[in-house]
Amino acid sequence: MVQREESRGLLFGMPLSLIWGYIAIAVFMTGDGIELAFLSRYVVDLGFSPTQASFLFTVYGLLAALSSWSSGVLADIFGPRRIMRIGVITWIVFHVLFLLFGLGEKNYALMVLFYGIRGLAYPLFIYAFVVWIAHVAPRERQASAMGWYWTMYSIGIGFLGTYLPSFTIPHIGFMGTLWMAVAWVAVAGVMVIVLVRDWQRADTDANTSLAGRLRELSRGVTILFDHRSILIAALVRIICNLPLFGFPVIMPLFFTSAEVGFTMEQWLRIWGALFIVTIFTNVMWGLIGDRIGWVFQMRWFGCAGCALATLAFYYVPLTYGASFSVAILAAVALGIGVSAFVPMGAIFPTMAPEHKGAALSAHNLAAGLSSFMGPAIATLGISTVGVEGIVWIYALLYLLGVVLTYFIHVDQPGFEHKAKLTAPFSDRSKTSEVL
Repeated sequence: MVQREESRGLLFGMPLSLIWGYIAIAVFMTGDGIELAFLSRYVVDLGFSPTQASFLFTVYGLLAALSSWSSGVLADIFGPRRIMRIGVITWIVFHVLFLLFGLGEKNYALMVLFYGIRGLAYPLFIYAFVVWIAHVAPRERQASAMGWYWTMYSIGIGFLGTYLPSFTIPHIGFMGTLWMAVAWVAVAGVMVIVLVRDWQRADTDANTSLAGRLRELSRGVTILFDHRSILIAALVRIICNLPLFGFPVIMPLFFTSAEVGFTMEQWLRIWGALFIVTIFTNVMWGLIGDRIGWVFQMRWFGCAGCALATLAFYYVPLTYGASFSVAILAAVALGIGVSAFVPMGAIFPTMAPEHKGAALSAHNLAAGLSSFMGPAIATLGISTVGVEGIVWIYALLYLLGVVLTYFIHVDQPGFEHKAKLTAPFSDRSKTSEVL
């Protein structure tokens, strides 16, 4: 299998022509995510309130969601390489302004302004590359190619971006670590510009009229209403990552409470273990999904599996207390379930192959809204239903995701239905697969 795929420019589903782009995603997300574990505390240490620190991230999330929506269409119109280059430059400029005139001068208004604008930059880089993958990878190997993408994303933001500050802060401090992030992002930009040799979708036809480009940009909005399947798939995409963004808001309080008894260091290692697992399972599920079916995998291992794993992540430590090994198992289970959604990046462009950029923009918008709604649910629910109630909200939303998948239809290229796997769950008389 490896030799046959290498002859087609693939290595376990990864387009070899984009290999440096994949590595650049890991490098970029290391720089972009390096402050996530400590920035809120540092802002509070500067004299601002926790509410002000929270609002800083809220503005960042909202603008990132907006940028996520438009990034796919922009990459399709102007070319992924060009949009990724703009993303890198914008990120560096406004990160430097954020450090110099925001944090450096303790000016809260400028902190919100510059950090929020920086939130517009990172989707331009990472989601433009998703469009590049969609155009380069063979249709029947899209999930595998996306699996590699999410693996590199996890290595950056989940592994290096989480653990690196624990080594640098004692030596160069918070600000030194934040300045170091510039080097990571700059290196990622150079890699994409210089080392990625595939030019198939690096740039687009300069003769495309302005009116045509504007029509394509507007299609990034209207496609949600023109394609019911894409709209419902976007709802599932929002649901699939809610705990990844909501649990960091509530679970540190729960895990380190007297009721459970973990230390903060243990909590960080437990949460980090989830992302370490996804480094491997993102690739695994990408390969498996291309073979057993995107639908079968996402519905039962993704939605249903995450519903159970989400409950386990709360009730296992509640039952067994500060048992580190048992809590690690719960984190591993959630990581396995969340990574089962990797075919999502392949499903959207497959449902609208004539407008891949617009379809991926819908996917990216949903991803951005997930990063906003996960903490929003946690913040609104903590004072009313508590941690346990929030966990059940996430679990029930996953079960809603199981139901929603029955209303989406998508052809999976190169997939042959296998009676043993799909007979109980699908109508094989139909030519389209139900997501």
